[in-house]
Amino acid sequence: MISISANGANTGATFYQKNNFTVLQDAYAIRWKHKEDVLTDNHYLYLVSSISKTIYGSYEWTNKAGWEKVKYEKIQLPTKYGNIDFKFMEKIIAGIESQRLKKLNKYLIDLGLKDYSLTSAEQKSLNHYESIEFKDLNIVNVFEVKNSGNILSRDIVENSGTTAYLCASADNNAVSSYIYYDSKYLDKGNCVFIGGKTFVVTYQEKDFFSNDSHNLILYLKDEKAKNKLNQLFLATCVHKSLKHKYSWGDSISNRKIQKDIVSLPLKDQELDYEYMETLISAIQKLVIKNVVLYVNEKLKNH
Repeated sequence: MISISANGANTGATFYQKNNFTVLQDAYAIRWKHKEDVLTDNHYLYLVSSISKTIYGSYEWTNKAGWEKVKYEKIQLPTKYGNIDFKFMEKIIAGIESQRLKKLNKYLIDLGLKDYSLTSAEQKSLNHYESIEFKDLNIVNVFEVKNSGNILSRDIVENSGTTAYLCASADNNAVSSYIYYDSKYLDKGNCVFIGGKTFVVTYQEKDFFSNDSHNLILYLKDEKAKNKLNQLFLATCVHKSLKHKYSWGDSISNRKIQKDIVSLPLKDQELDYEYMETLISAIQKLVIKNVVLYVNEKLKNH
């Protein structure tokens, strides 16, 4: 079946539901009504795209995408000799999937992510996690803290460039869009970024623009340990240590964080960056394993 969101931030969002499912309020499901047609997954994906192209963006919070309205909308489908061309629908979706799989496979290869076998050190880091000593430290003893720049959304052109424009959203690693803007407003990457009003904590590898000066940037003081894996670990620790403390009504600030504490792993009374890096490497392999297996299996069938 196909589910449609009738309300909320994603009004009109449409998805193919292959397995059994439930829906919450302000959503509903629709079914292909011609029972003599045997539809494949790819047929449904094509239909979802056609419906979404028609209704997504046409409805909003005050104009719900309810079925009584949506059912009168018209969608475009390919035809041949006056009938719906299901063969074309199947072929076009299969072709798109093949292209995406090849692109994903190249991405995994280029980043060295195809090897998901754990080293002995990585396996050890997972096995010994419960015995690792953590200690509470002042955040400002570990990081230099600064407020981000402030570029209002009304002043940008979405998708106008290649530099990330960050907001306080938990989606897409806090990236709202990629834009072109005056480079004097750039904030330097390779840092931990905190969405000030929502306390979303992310690692930002590259330089970026920010939508709000309430956002905070944490730069690791130890330059030798300043790599991606360590800072993914640190970002998680910052979030874990402080998420209970801040909310929209009581948001974090540069002044408040000066007294905040973060719990981090120690070894011989020093921050154990080697363990941080090894553990994140192990977790990354565990997470990517299913992706690699999925891609390999799919590519065999194309």
